[in-house]
Amino acid sequence: MALYELVLPKMGESVAEATIIKWVKQPGDKIDIDESVLEIATDKVDSEIPSPVAGKLVKIFFKEDEIVQVGAVIATIETDAPEIQAENPLIEQVSTPILPVEVEEHVQKDGIPDLSVESQKETIKPVDFSNSSRFYSPLVKSMAAEEGISTADLDKIIGTGSEGRVTKKDIIDFINSGKSPQTVTGSKESPSSVTISEQLQERKTPTATVSGGDEIIEMDRMRKLIADHMVMSTQTSAHVTSFVEADVTNLVQWRDRIKNSFEKREGEKITFTPIFIEAIAKAIKDLPLINISVNGTQIIKKRDINIGMAAALPSGNLIVPVIKNADQLNLYGLTKAVNDLAARSRLSKLKPDETQGGTFTMTNLGTFGNIMGTPIINQPQVAILAVGAIKKKPAVIETEFGDVIAIRHMMFLSLSYDHRVVDGSLGGSFVRRVADYLESWDVNREL
Repeated sequence: MALYELVLPKMGESVAEATIIKWVKQPGDKIDIDESVLEIATDKVDSEIPSPVAGKLVKIFFKEDEIVQVGAVIATIETDAPEIQAENPLIEQVSTPILPVEVEEHVQKDGIPDLSVESQKETIKPVDFSNSSRFYSPLVKSMAAEEGISTADLDKIIGTGSEGRVTKKDIIDFINSGKSPQTVTGSKESPSSVTISEQLQERKTPTATVSGGDEIIEMDRMRKLIADHMVMSTQTSAHVTSFVEADVTNLVQWRDRIKNSFEKREGEKITFTPIFIEAIAKAIKDLPLINISVNGTQIIKKRDINIGMAAALPSGNLIVPVIKNADQLNLYGLTKAVNDLAARSRLSKLKPDETQGGTFTMTNLGTFGNIMGTPIINQPQVAILAVGAIKKKPAVIETEFGDVIAIRHMMFLSLSYDHRVVDGSLGGSFVRRVADYLESWDVNREL
């Protein structure tokens, strides 16, 4: 008999921790190779962790809803094979896990917490974060507990980390400032210097009234993350939306002509989504300053064109899988990628890294019969394109014999962009360029 230490595997370059949602197996249960042991959630996606060995689950080290660092030992499995050491390229094996509330996490330059004996401190009384809708890392939680920062004050701190998260530096700056978090900059003596974000944070959330027949539904973990992300985006970016109406008759007729033969040949359907993504990728190459992000006063021009496609889940929540290097794929490759990501999104089979690294996002409102919308920017990006439903409408067509009215397939495109760095000229030109690519579709194109 030998003991195998199951560790939380690396799930992408930017994923450092995960929350345990559910233990599929319990101590004493038998496990086959590649059988799911537990379900985890990152800030982007839910995943299953399979066992690389067969045996019996002996011990689990973390409870459900606890946050675990990548590389930490999460369970022990008893096997019949010779003793196996779990591969862990990130940190040395820890035979006895140290719970986050019992240690101060000293983050090294490689981003991995120092779990050495010297770093251990007295047990810190944890702060109750159950009433907070924001996500906080174990490091931030332990610092808040140690410094006596309440969850109410913590929720008001403007995070400078990825997707508006509160970082270690934010906590230190808050402690050193000795000020209320909603007055990080500016002062009440000079109202003109107070930022919009600070004014929004000073507003009190209205209390909803509940009558006897009302049903109270608690937000799930993903809905809380979405809510926090959307509010953060509106407080971060100056949103502006431009609209264009496009005549996509040639495109619709082309798809109608090839869709049956394509499905028969490939065993899957071709939707409009990969066609839209191809047009977006081409427009980004023409106007690359839409493919940027903002870091303080710096504009980061992205080398890669990674397009996210917003997808609705059966639960009603939203997820945005990303097609990496979309400009390097032909329409056939984009179709395969879109169908694969959409299918695995609905089955909660996406890998955490497949929702990371997006530089531009598209959302298809036409799926729900909507003709247009004003989507919220997916931070830290600066623009998001919404495509509406394709409708038959009478339209004026210019011909060599004069103008005529005909029934055409029309659709609206709407681009929401960050007016801090994208002006109307660029935003309007970009959405017009996407429409131009769709309108000039070659009806004789082969796929």
